[in-house]
Amino acid sequence: MRRSRRPTWAACTRRWQHELARSRRTRRTSEDAAVSLLEVSGLNSYYGDSHILFDIGLRVEKNEVVALLGRNGAGKSTTLKSLMGVVTPRSGSVLLDGVQLAGRKSHAIARAGMQLVHEERRIFGSLSVEENLVIAGLTAPERWPLARVWEMFPRLKERRNSRGTDLSGGEQQMLAIGRALMRSPKIVLLDEPFEGLAPVIVQDLMKACRTLADAGQTIVLVEQNLAATLQLAQRVYIINNGHLAHEGTAGELRANPDVLHRYLGV
Repeated sequence: MRRSRRPTWAACTRRWQHELARSRRTRRTSEDAAVSLLEVSGLNSYYGDSHILFDIGLRVEKNEVVALLGRNGAGKSTTLKSLMGVVTPRSGSVLLDGVQLAGRKSHAIARAGMQLVHEERRIFGSLSVEENLVIAGLTAPERWPLARVWEMFPRLKERRNSRGTDLSGGEQQMLAIGRALMRSPKIVLLDEPFEGLAPVIVQDLMKACRTLADAGQTIVLVEQNLAATLQLAQRVYIINNGHLAHEGTAGELRANPDVLHRYLGV
């Protein structure tokens, strides 16, 4: 009877190396397939000759709420405007669902699925609430029905025939967010949505944002109200003088008073 030959050490090593290489290839393939909804890298933006953003990089996953924090003038709003094409970056990449948006005009970026709610709201003051909403959805590939906006913001339904200039600050903010949602966006950028509003209105808007997040709406939030922001966001980026200074979960930031004091002065 022939005795079976044991594999040599060299053969075992070759087999182990082959399995390791195959495992690495499989892992790389899996990682490549896991593309974030929004991927930003090397973003540099200027106002005239003034360099404002320096190699900003961030990612936002689908159904995630991400906050951008920092002191006044740190570059948070400029980051949102650069993503939306309101400010054209000098360099860098902005990928939304795998599509390159850097350098495109704002209307093209909107059609790709991104919406920016400006700090100053920018509603049409001479038009009614309903007209503002209908106009926002006219060119959208997909749009929310008005009934869904009324459900999200019942106060807007009550004021549907009121002109934009007749609304309170909180109602105008609801309308600005409602207009963005009419276009059924993949991602919404909110720039200081709670700024200057009464606490009770802030609570109403927070509830609406939480409802949106729970329904799977992806949101990037810039806000000075730290307590409200850390309640809504899962992850946080801190921008300091145009540079990305910190990245982590909201829970990690709450537990790190040194970072809060260093970059936010709290």
